[in-house]
Amino acid sequence: MGKGGKSNEGEENMAAWLLGVNTLKIQPFNLPPLGSHDVRVRMKAVGICGSDVHYLKTLRCADFVVKEPMVIGHECAGIIDEVGSEVKTLVRGDRVALEPGISCWRCDLCKEGRYNLCPEMKFFATPPVHGSLANQVVHPADLCFKLPDNVSLEEGAMCEPLSVGVHACRRANVGPETNILVLGAGPIGLVTLLAARAFGAPRIVIVDVDDYRLSVAKKLGADDIIKVSTNIQDVAADIDNIQKAMGAGIDVSFDCAGFNKTMSTALGATCPGGKVCLVGMGHHEMTVPLTPAAAREVDVIGIFRYKNTWPLCLEFLRSGKIDVKPLITHRFGFSQKEVEEAFETSAAGGDAIKVMFNL
Repeated sequence: MGKGGKSNEGEENMAAWLLGVNTLKIQPFNLPPLGSHDVRVRMKAVGICGSDVHYLKTLRCADFVVKEPMVIGHECAGIIDEVGSEVKTLVRGDRVALEPGISCWRCDLCKEGRYNLCPEMKFFATPPVHGSLANQVVHPADLCFKLPDNVSLEEGAMCEPLSVGVHACRRANVGPETNILVLGAGPIGLVTLLAARAFGAPRIVIVDVDDYRLSVAKKLGADDIIKVSTNIQDVAADIDNIQKAMGAGIDVSFDCAGFNKTMSTALGATCPGGKVCLVGMGHHEMTVPLTPAAAREVDVIGIFRYKNTWPLCLEFLRSGKIDVKPLITHRFGFSQKEVEEAFETSAAGGDAIKVMFNL
C-alpha cells in the first residue's frame, strides 16, 4: 500500500493519514489488488476509538508505535462495491460491518480458535497496518458481516467496540445469576454494561469520576451509579459504597479503565470466588493488592480485542436487546477540517462518547 491510486470507478481513493503528532491529512490511498476471497468496501461509517486518539497524540498505544505514515481508523461499516472471484456470500450493494483483524489461521492459537491472540495479526490502524478511515478499503470477505435490514451502518460500525464488551462477558461467564460491577463509564464501560445486561446480568452497578457519563450509564439501564474519586486513599470508602449499592455479592467486576485505583477497587469489591476482568489498559504496569484477593480466590482474567463476536453483536442489535444509538453523540463528514474537528472533539472528552464519521 502507498500513496496514489484510483478506485475502479475512476475517482481517487482518499484516506485520513496520520503523519505525525497531532497531524492528520486526507490524501490519496492506493488499495492492494482485489484477491479472490476479498471484497472492496465503500466506507460509510467509521468511529473514533481511544486508541486512534492515542496514536494521534503520542504516535503510540501500549507497545505499538507508529514509525511511518499510517491510515487511521478501525471501527467501520460500508457497502460492498466489488467481490473477488471466489466470494459466494456477499454481492455488490450489501451493507456490511467489518471485523478489523486478519489473523494467520496457521499458528496454534488460531487453530485453537483464539485467533484474537495471533502473533501475526494484521489489524486496521495498528502499525504498520493501514486503517479504514478512507473512501474504500479491501478486506477479506469472511471478515465482512452482512447487516440485518433494521441495523444501520452506524450501528454496524459500533459492532467493533461492542465486541469488546461481548468478549469480556463471555470470558467472565456472565449470566442471569451474575451481579456486575463496571468501573469506568467511558465508551468501553458503557458497551460492557449493555453487553452484560444482554447476557442476563440481573444487577449492574457502574462507577466513574464524571457526572455526565454516569448519567448516560443510568439512562442506558445501570441499576445504580456511584461517583468515585481519583485518590487511591479512597479505595476502602469506595468499596463500601459500591457494596452497599449492589446489596448483594459482586460476582464479576469489569475494570474498563485499567488504573491502580480502579483495579484495586475491583479486587477489593468482588466477592470471594468471583472474577475481576481487566478490560481497560490505562496503566502499562500496576501496583495492586493481589494477595488479599488471592486469599479469597478471586480470579483475575484479561481480554484482548475479541473473537467470533460479530454475529452475536448483530443479533443483539437486530433483536433490540442492545441499542447502541445513544452512544453516538457526535457526527462529522469526511473533509480535512471535519477530520481535525472530530478528533479534537473525541480527545476533549466532555459530552463526547462516540464520535462517528459519515462518509
